[in-house]
Amino acid sequence: MTSDIFPNRQLYQFGYCAIFARGIAPAELLARTGGEDLHPVGLTRTEAARIEALGEDIDEDDVPEVDFELLRDSGVLGSDGPVLRAGEHGDWLFVIEPEGSYLAADDIVKSVSRETVALSLRDSESGSCWISYAEDGEIVSSFDPLFPDSDYGTRPEVLDRLTSHVAAINTGDRADAYANAVRAIQQQMQCTVPPEADERRLLTIKIADGY
Repeated sequence: MTSDIFPNRQLYQFGYCAIFARGIAPAELLARTGGEDLHPVGLTRTEAARIEALGEDIDEDDVPEVDFELLRDSGVLGSDGPVLRAGEHGDWLFVIEPEGSYLAADDIVKSVSRETVALSLRDSESGSCWISYAEDGEIVSSFDPLFPDSDYGTRPEVLDRLTSHVAAINTGDRADAYANAVRAIQQQMQCTVPPEADERRLLTIKIADGY
């Protein structure tokens, strides 16, 4: 993926999961992915990465612009688990998870898509990738971009009709299958997000023991 499209490996070198959705606020998006009882705190991408890197050794001086009491109450300093940050750009909401695969679970994608649509993108550190698209709780397309004809969704033609992503994959190099599919899908669905939208302070939660 080129660096001007979010998400990409220049921002998340060890991989990522991301979900895009329409028509729900960032707080609701986090509730659908993590539960109602969580307490989001606003963090930049840099602050979130610093907190994860320092773990229990972090103190107020490491994140001077963050209310440390709110940070502690949010649970982000707690036990191991996926860290999720949610924001918005244009008509689309997004939630991003560095490294892990929590957001790629079918139940999460279905939950986010209730009464709307959801696009899930996973690019793992091992190099495996997956794309899912859901409408109102139904996963209509779910596939490995290296094998676009093996789609596990209920109606894979829906996504291809919207985006022509299969043609984008088949007319490019096999090594670029994921990048070509994502580019076609994001451009046609107009859910392109600049990396700057992920740099600012976004609502953040940690799913305790979520792995």
